[in-house]
Amino acid sequence: MSLYDLSGRKAIVTGGTRGLGLSMAEGLLKAGAEVVIIGSSDKVHDVARDLSASGPCHGVALDLGDGAARRTGFDAALGMLGGRLDILVTAAGIQRRHKSEDFPIGDWQEVIDVNLTSVFDLCQMAGRVMLAQGAGKIVNIASLLSFFGGFTVPAYAASKGGIMQLTKALANEWAGRGVNVNAIAPGYMATDMNTALLADAGRNAEITARIPAGRWGTGEDMVGPVLFLASDASNYVHGVTLPVDGGYLGR
Repeated sequence: MSLYDLSGRKAIVTGGTRGLGLSMAEGLLKAGAEVVIIGSSDKVHDVARDLSASGPCHGVALDLGDGAARRTGFDAALGMLGGRLDILVTAAGIQRRHKSEDFPIGDWQEVIDVNLTSVFDLCQMAGRVMLAQGAGKIVNIASLLSFFGGFTVPAYAASKGGIMQLTKALANEWAGRGVNVNAIAPGYMATDMNTALLADAGRNAEITARIPAGRWGTGEDMVGPVLFLASDASNYVHGVTLPVDGGYLGR
């Protein structure tokens, strides 16, 4: 359908080398977009080369926790796209697990820097480009921990709660100026970040039993939602955090 056609659109996807970010980047490419994926190592160039089978794809390696590197990397990505940016997907994120009473402040700061501060910085840089164009789509990646607190992950929960509120705040200011800002909250996904939970037979069974769909999610489950929020199909959708969780929040 033409509503979901991204032909000629220019996109940046952070965390695009693996997991959910990789699946969403490939989905955007197959819908017709030109994509720059941002990753934390030189592996990003190999992944971009592989993804080029689905459409024009470029890679930028940078440390999202480094403010100067973010600005340099964003400028490089924008240059690869010819100075236009229609879509930003902020899928990169890190996790650290400790009991809250023992959580190291250094780990707290690292998670907040990557998962929240870098997202605001990238949204701000992308927003300036999109506002000047009069159009653009920003899709932040939140979490079920945007809605509840979890255990042993206070920094991650705080960062993802912040993503949901940041998404609303940006939408309030930019919706009337042509820029849509929304978020997706993945549920329990079978990705590297959840390896520990997947390997814990008891906890895995407990989580699966609460998911009405009866299974953990995959990267492919994120493609439809990101195409919706990145395309003209969502032109009147602003400030929403869309759970993609197999019904987990409803139980």
